[in-house]
Amino acid sequence: MEVILQEKVANLGELGDIVKVKPGYGRNYLIPGGKAVMATPENKTQVEARRAELEKAAAEALAKAQQRLSTLDGCVVTIRSRVGEGGRLFGSVGTSEIADAFTVAGTPVAKNEVRLPNGVLREVGEHEIELHLHTDLNAHVKVLIEPQE
Repeated sequence: MEVILQEKVANLGELGDIVKVKPGYGRNYLIPGGKAVMATPENKTQVEARRAELEKAAAEALAKAQQRLSTLDGCVVTIRSRVGEGGRLFGSVGTSEIADAFTVAGTPVAKNEVRLPNGVLREVGEHEIELHLHTDLNAHVKVLIEPQE
């Protein structure tokens, strides 16, 4: 299946690129998410006509992400949780708890922006994580998990 990308997609291509993808990926993710359209002759001419508008929107999104990066990069947020023996948590701290902690601290972060490549956090201490703000930008932040009193 060939699609025309309407925005930059990681590991796939840039805005306006015509790429070949598996049908399920195109039908279920790219097209419904507004990231691509089918590569028909009509759509090719439409995308070329709208290229400047799409590039302007992409540049604005990148500028917003860079502004957020300057405020978030290096931030530390503290989360209090119940702790058992040996510093292990009862349960875990996941993406939604981390996003909520940043939002409460005054810098809104969406749950889908939090990246935990090693899974949820299960121990007390300081943990380095990444916030995926844009296709090209990641903020490095610290999450400090402390015992609840």
